[in-house]
Amino acid sequence: MVQILTFVFFTLLVAVISYFATRKTPENTSDGYFLGGRSLTGVVIAGSILLTNLSTEQIVGLNGAAYREGILVMAWETLAAIAIVITAVVLLTRYLKGGITTVPQFLERRYDKTTKTIASGLFLSGYMVILLPIVLYSGALAINTMFNIPEMLGVSDTVALWISVWGIGIVGSMYAIFGGLKAVAVSDTINAIGLLTGGLLIPVFGLMAIGDGSILNGWDVMVQSNPDKFEAMGDSGASVPFATIFTGMMLVQLFYWGTNQAIIQRALGAKNLKEGQKGLLLAAFIKILVPLIVVIPGIIAFQMFKEPL
Repeated sequence: MVQILTFVFFTLLVAVISYFATRKTPENTSDGYFLGGRSLTGVVIAGSILLTNLSTEQIVGLNGAAYREGILVMAWETLAAIAIVITAVVLLTRYLKGGITTVPQFLERRYDKTTKTIASGLFLSGYMVILLPIVLYSGALAINTMFNIPEMLGVSDTVALWISVWGIGIVGSMYAIFGGLKAVAVSDTINAIGLLTGGLLIPVFGLMAIGDGSILNGWDVMVQSNPDKFEAMGDSGASVPFATIFTGMMLVQLFYWGTNQAIIQRALGAKNLKEGQKGLLLAAFIKILVPLIVVIPGIIAFQMFKEPL
């Protein structure tokens, strides 16, 4: 019960802070609603980008991959930092100079309306068919597990899953629909602080559990017991073959960080180019540390349980 009350209190606190931080932002224009009045600072941009990226499909999924394959999956995070820097230095400059609101708008100016229409259709289809179902499912699964929703409500696992999916979807939609981008960005930043703080405590407590109270001993035990989990160069059979890191994976990273509307929209809402670049570069720096949250806990879990997923 304490866990649920804490969760509800924090969620309401974030909502109240977001309301007071954004109530003076004009939302009767496209820039005011979709770009936060182009008033976002670097810290808010970085926090919102990180939380947009670090959804449950990242935290649960990448830790699961690390459980199976080890540290080599951290390439997804470390290469992201390079792609973010390229976006800040090259792409964002062109976007803001052109007064771009959306990536399809940029494509229309660069090519034609047909290209814009096709790209918009592909982006929307990807969000609806691939991204959102995974985010909602993994988020609902995490909430059901943490708070034991089926037992608390006296329903089956399937019913509890649907309740959580709808709950997450409705709350998230309320933030976006009634608050616009700035409300979402401010709430993301607050939640990002909580996520990073809590997330960094997981490997700390995990290593202490392995090392009988010592973080360093826990790390030594884990490395010595599972040397294969710390092989960073994946072979051709791995999910991340080393040969693909600077070819195919880099293209995927540039697409995601440079043209994904859900990500780049935060930077497009910056006060100016300097703040936008500052936010992206801060996000790139933090991204290098993210494997401590989305990779290392998976290896710690393998050390503790030793069971196949």
